[in-house]
Order: sequence, then C-alpha cells, then structure tokens
Amino acid sequence: MRTLFATCTLVFGLLAGANNAAATPGEVAVGSVLREATMRGLNGPDRKLSAFRGKPLIINVWASWCPPCIQEMGSLERLAWSDLGQQFTVIGISTDDYPEAAKGFLRKSNATLNHYIDRQLELENMLGADRLPLTLLVDARGRVLSKVVGAREWDGPQAMALIRSTFRLAAPAPSLLKKVTRHGQ
Repeated sequence: MRTLFATCTLVFGLLAGANNAAATPGEVAVGSVLREATMRGLNGPDRKLSAFRGKPLIINVWASWCPPCIQEMGSLERLAWSDLGQQFTVIGISTDDYPEAAKGFLRKSNATLNHYIDRQLELENMLGADRLPLTLLVDARGRVLSKVVGAREWDGPQAMALIRSTFRLAAPAPSLLKKVTRHGQ
C-alpha cells in the first residue's frame, strides 16, 4: 500500500511539474496585473498595453498559420460590434514571425479590430500563449480574470454568458421597440 501511495505521489508530482514547465517565461497568472508593454500596430498605430485600462479588455492571441485562430476571428469581430461588445474593448495580438503574413491575413479578412504583433516573444510569454488561439479577459485595472485556450464562437450565447459573468456585466436590456398596432386591430 505504501508503495502504491509513493508511486501515485511521484506520478502526480511529475504531472504537476510538467504543467508548471509548460508555463511560458514571465507569464502573468490569472489574478495578476499585466505588465506594461509597447505593442506594434499591424492595422493602426503602436500603443502601450496600459492605454487600454479603464475598460474591460479581451485580448485574442492568434497567428495567420493557425486554422482555429482564423476560424474564430469573425466571431470576435461580431462580438466587438454587438451591444454587449460596447462595454469592453477587443484587440488581437499576432504571434507571426513576419508582420507581412499577419497584415496579409488582416487585409483578406477585412479586420476592423485593432491588431498588434508581438516582438521578441514579449507578449506571447507574458500572456502565456504556448497554445493558440488564446483569449484573455482582463479587467479595467489590467488584472487577468480568465484565459481561454482554443477556438470559440465568441458571439454565441455560451461565450457571451462567460464574458458577462467574468466582467460582471448586466444582461442586455430587452428591446424597447414595441409592436405598433392600430386601434381596432
């Protein structure tokens, strides 16, 4: 019995260590505040990460060679332009090695969101992007509230519920449009 316990403890320890080893160097953990970084604009000017403070922020980390990243990009655009999306900012950060590849994809997809490109793995490591796509939900003070790995339909009901819950946003108000009827009908 003692041998079984020791073996289980050893295996669990190795698995836990493997998870820790997968973390990127300098990764900001959920619950911590993102460090300052200057982001190079792909379809707009360069900006400091801190310029987005004051409003919740969704950061999507992607690459032009990543099919799941490409798959979810349209839903991020629709989310940003939705009524719910007016309560936060959505930006993209490309991990492409060559800005031309990322810019080509953005032109082809008619992207309207602000997109930036990583340099020297600074953002990729800080955000923990060892797998793509990666989406971070960050509060108005720059604190990471959640990290979501893998493609999602970001304008779908499940993702929107996750966003509302994480950012503690009120559900959208019911439409104020009323059906107009004539007297006697």
